[in-house]
Amino acid sequence: MSRLAALLRSAQAAPPGAGRIATAVATGLVCHALFGLAVLAMIGAMFFGMSESFGRVPWPWAIVANTALLLQFPLVHSLLLGPGRRWLARLGQHGATLATTHYAVIAALQLLCLFALWTPSGIVWWRAQGGAFVALCLAYATSWLLLIKASWDAGVEVQSGALGWLSLAADRPPRFPDMPERGLFAIIRQPIYLAFALSLWTVPVWTPDQLAVALVLTAYCLLAPRLKERRFTQIYGARFQAYRARVPYILPRWPARGEPTP
Repeated sequence: MSRLAALLRSAQAAPPGAGRIATAVATGLVCHALFGLAVLAMIGAMFFGMSESFGRVPWPWAIVANTALLLQFPLVHSLLLGPGRRWLARLGQHGATLATTHYAVIAALQLLCLFALWTPSGIVWWRAQGGAFVALCLAYATSWLLLIKASWDAGVEVQSGALGWLSLAADRPPRFPDMPERGLFAIIRQPIYLAFALSLWTVPVWTPDQLAVALVLTAYCLLAPRLKERRFTQIYGARFQAYRARVPYILPRWPARGEPTP
């Protein structure tokens, strides 16, 4: 919270520059509007097991369209976390400063396309009722709360895209948060990916569509962090190596008898 508050204060005390500030504010509004729409689309679509969406591609072409929608997110997302980072830095006049905001915009558009434009199969295997419905709704809500908490621990200004446009408004280079080691990151190294994976499997409606989305995106959640950890090794060196040796990858580890908890 202190990092985001300091960033907001810097933006409020920004030096003159009407064009720069207008660009920053407009980019921020677009980023957060798309981010909010993407999250709502994702929560709603998965809650109904991908059985409710705006996609209306006729079958069997819907299989091709849905496959493209499903694969574009992990492929482009991973590309932008790797070689595509240099492309983001060259995007527009203030590309280097707005890179995190542009990344969030692209990710939000990808998720919005996936969950809003999916063409449902019309097949429902199972719909929870009674106590099972309540239990799954609680589990689903919990997974989203964990995702919010993990994103906050990682640096909410980066995860939401606010770092870029607020830095531009303040007329200063983006200052990234330190390597996360506290909160949920003291328990596992990849709490964001784990929380997202949990949201895929705690829905109260199951369809072939939801199973396909859950399988592909869970595989992404297990494999993609390896690229992130490779980058952290280059940046933080021995410090990240020690953290990796101390904290498990994606599943919490029960401490051995006599071993202190994190």
